[in-house]
Amino acid sequence: MSRFAEPVFIAAGLRTPFGRGGGALANYDAVSLSVPVVQELAKRTEPDLTIWGTVIPNLGWSNIAREIWLDAKLNPNVPAFSVVLACSTSMTASFAAAGMLGGGLNLILVGGSEVMSRPSLALTAEASKQLTDLFAQDPAAALAALGALTPQDYVLPTKGWANRLTGRTMGDHMEETAKAWRISREAQDDWALKSHQRAVAGWDGGFFDDLVISLPELSRDANPRADTSAERLSGLKPAFDRESGMGSLTAGNSSPITDGAAGCWVSNEEGLKRLPDGTPYARIVDYEVSAVDLRTEGLLMAPSYAIPRLLARHHLGFADIALWEIHEAFAAQVLANVAAITDPNWVRQKAHVSAEMGNFDWDRVNPNGGSVAIGHPFGATGARDLSQAVKELWAMPVGSRGIVSICADGGQGTVALLERV
Repeated sequence: MSRFAEPVFIAAGLRTPFGRGGGALANYDAVSLSVPVVQELAKRTEPDLTIWGTVIPNLGWSNIAREIWLDAKLNPNVPAFSVVLACSTSMTASFAAAGMLGGGLNLILVGGSEVMSRPSLALTAEASKQLTDLFAQDPAAALAALGALTPQDYVLPTKGWANRLTGRTMGDHMEETAKAWRISREAQDDWALKSHQRAVAGWDGGFFDDLVISLPELSRDANPRADTSAERLSGLKPAFDRESGMGSLTAGNSSPITDGAAGCWVSNEEGLKRLPDGTPYARIVDYEVSAVDLRTEGLLMAPSYAIPRLLARHHLGFADIALWEIHEAFAAQVLANVAAITDPNWVRQKAHVSAEMGNFDWDRVNPNGGSVAIGHPFGATGARDLSQAVKELWAMPVGSRGIVSICADGGQGTVALLERV
């Protein structure tokens, strides 16, 4: 059983190396950093449509997908449009693309980018209105008012991409969730260490060589640390809850500020024929988009609703999933979501799924590292996760299944079920 009348596939694409915030890629913007990725993918084969996204607002463009395509000096007759769903942006682009295939659209390029080092400075609605009114009436007074702006007049980045409704950051919310689910600091640090070790091993073993293009400023992900250790991680101070003495999220077990761009392919069977020989691909069997009430539930817990529903719809248990590619916004977020989906009472009460899922195998999760080590440029993470999962499944026997899961601001999440074909 599949969501789609005809088979739909995700094919591995390319991404930039992911750079540290304020580091080698900080002089790009989301458009210019995407251009080399899109150019290289289009060089391999021209898509019928491009869907791209970025999360941090910028007044310099309204449709980043089209801006990238034109800046890349590619065929102007190929249309492009943009999507946004916080950290799930480029995964959501893949779902949108999957539903559009057919009628002349056989191969769609999807992706996203973020230069978190260079967020646009945004003003509150009140400050913006005051300035625009003044410029219309008295430009000199408006210039004086510009000089009198205070930090409270700005939206970004002074509040660290806080949720608009709550005014609190993702880390602030995740601290509450970690405490609610009793996720220990030791467990978070242990998962963060595994993420770094696996990402470093993936690079050293050549896994990322055909997934990452080299840029003049950077040829390899800058965030994975070969020199990290349990001792180093345990020595870091809490990054969000610094007052209670119970804070457990640190810079070491949270995804870092990151710059990067990533793209992948969504295709039907006709489109697959246009991709270069040997391109890894997997069938999208189904997907789920979920949401929770962030005022009463954990902000990043929506995947724990989606995963049981998706598995139950296909009569699958945890043992039927050979690969779990779970976005690591925070180590605690991964641990809390898995704690939820492995609690039968919680699954029945919250996800309304009564099927037994069995035992969860942690050794099948993020075998080449996740966002804590690799980094998390908001708009790019979905395409990075999908390409990575597809390549990992490609090395497994036909019929192997994978789950790709991403949490997102606003109490939302996206989950895809993939199959090796």
